[in-house]
Amino acid sequence: MKFSWLKLLTMLMLASICAAGAGTRQWAVLGPDGGDVRSLAYDPQDPNRVFLGTSTGVIFVSEDGGHNWARFAKLGSGDDYVLDHIVFDPHNSKTIFVSAWSVQDQSAGDIFRTHNGGKDWDVLPAMHGKSVRAMALSASDPKVIVAGALDGVYRSTNGGNNWQRISSNDGIVKNIESIAVDPKDPNVIYAGTWHLAWKTSDGGATWQHINKGMIDDSDVFSIIVSSANSSEVFASACSGIYKSTSGGDQFQKLPGIPFTARRTRVLKQDPSNPAVVYAGTTEGLWRSVDEGKTWKRMSNPEVVVNDVLIDPRNSQRVLLATDRSGVLASDDSAASFSTSNHGYTHRYVSAILPDGKEPNTLYIGVVNDREFGGVFLTRDGGQSWQQKSSGLDGRDVFTLKQASNGTLVAGTNRGVFELVSGSAAWRPINNVVLEKTVSHTVKLKSGKTKTATSTVSTRSVLEGRVSDTDLGPSRWYAATSAGLFMSKDQGKVWMGGPVAGQQDVVSVQAQDGLLVAATRSSVLVSQDAGAAWHLAVLASYPINVRSVTVAPDGQIFAATHEGAFHSADSGQSWNHVVAGLPDKDITSVTYDGSHKRLLATSGQTGVVFESSDGGSTWQRGPDSGFPLRHISVVHGHYVGATPFDGVIAQPENEPQSANAGGGSN
Repeated sequence: MKFSWLKLLTMLMLASICAAGAGTRQWAVLGPDGGDVRSLAYDPQDPNRVFLGTSTGVIFVSEDGGHNWARFAKLGSGDDYVLDHIVFDPHNSKTIFVSAWSVQDQSAGDIFRTHNGGKDWDVLPAMHGKSVRAMALSASDPKVIVAGALDGVYRSTNGGNNWQRISSNDGIVKNIESIAVDPKDPNVIYAGTWHLAWKTSDGGATWQHINKGMIDDSDVFSIIVSSANSSEVFASACSGIYKSTSGGDQFQKLPGIPFTARRTRVLKQDPSNPAVVYAGTTEGLWRSVDEGKTWKRMSNPEVVVNDVLIDPRNSQRVLLATDRSGVLASDDSAASFSTSNHGYTHRYVSAILPDGKEPNTLYIGVVNDREFGGVFLTRDGGQSWQQKSSGLDGRDVFTLKQASNGTLVAGTNRGVFELVSGSAAWRPINNVVLEKTVSHTVKLKSGKTKTATSTVSTRSVLEGRVSDTDLGPSRWYAATSAGLFMSKDQGKVWMGGPVAGQQDVVSVQAQDGLLVAATRSSVLVSQDAGAAWHLAVLASYPINVRSVTVAPDGQIFAATHEGAFHSADSGQSWNHVVAGLPDKDITSVTYDGSHKRLLATSGQTGVVFESSDGGSTWQRGPDSGFPLRHISVVHGHYVGATPFDGVIAQPENEPQSANAGGGSN
């Protein structure tokens, strides 16, 4: 098995395709495929070449019409750029524009441009710092580019070299969400905002509020102008889909789409048949074949559609950019869809668990993917993945552990679940029994009274978030949003609650009688298995704790946003670890039992940090090239959990590879 894992990692590494714009990526992405997709665009000179935009500043490319994908480019310095619009110059497809807005800072964003097909990307200086939510090229004059930002509408008439704000100076035309340019006249521009829509017919000199027929306070998510008749305009809003046959002077609300599905994120017209219009909504894809008179839902209502791509050579080929389920593809005009995500991974991995009973098997837990997430397993080193989430009902999985008997235990956003070996479905193990001693007065035969005590049991269900578990041989612990819970019978019954007045517990680890728990802002230590607790003071300033780790020798480490903290005396005193570690943003500190060392990861870098002296000093290990949440060692090689790119693995020829060994942590 060890040979097959290493061989597969090498194959995956050699198969990895990265453009110069993506930077060097040393580690292989194992999967699982799928996740969020924000945008799709095809090369007008080669429609088999399709670009895919994500919500973390990464572009993927397909060279075969969306069947297979490869990481292509990383735009921006962080991981917070949402790439909602990718536009090719129709006359020179090596010139590409990508708009971006920051999910962390709504006043930030950019427009990126390449002149060589994506090998190099430039930030357009005039649009730097603009939260660009919409962008369109003029079909009649590709030198005209129009962008919509939170502070107004901008236009370039020379291919992006210079920009001018063309919306009114009074700031009324703002919070732009959608842009459309008349295909025959580049001076006619439509702008959808968070409050209805606007139009200019003279390149921005004057603006007209085009709201007749629209319900007031409608957010306009998408606007398209018919390629056959520029007086025909479609607009989608939170209140429904509207159509105008008078260039926006008057709109009519289109019937046929139920109220719950009216958050229509995108409208697209079939380039070969203008009567066919697609509406991508938060409740599936809808299609009209009669210019919007009637609509039919074409996909599963659970699908959230962010973008629609219709192959210009064959309109039966339709691709959907979706939340959670990645790319969905149809070859029968949207009558049926199947996932088309090979090579595309955009998953938030929360846990990695090598199976202790089956060395071929690796489990992972993911969050934010609802019915498309939960738990996945691979038996071939990541070449293929199988979803193993029956019974979880779309829950997020924050922690994944395995008991000594092989049972898997998952901590979710709603309780604890177990998957017994050989079982097909997870089942809840959330029974809580709280015992309370009650005193009462008893009258004796002599007439005297005495005080007696009795135990009253109250039963409830553990329904909150479970961020961490520790499965010891005699006691299990669960760190939950309702406190710390303990079970003496492998999860059949739990007891517990708030600890020392602290309720939202995010991490727990036990080592013999030493028990350490953490909330977001504090660390609690018990030296008698939880009978008594003391509040540890890590620093004189506020800290944001992510997790705690207890090494076999009893040393305690806390991974926090403010760095790593260490205690060698059961939590009585602490020091800020800076000898070789970043002083900020430590995402994990773990103990690698197979090599008797400590490992740490940081959100500031993709480097794995290693310590072989109990954490006194740290050395830089291999650089994964990806943000890391956690690191594991599987068959002598690192396997990492990332917040955006699924599971990644160190290649066999990594010069700073982990020491050879068959263990895993």
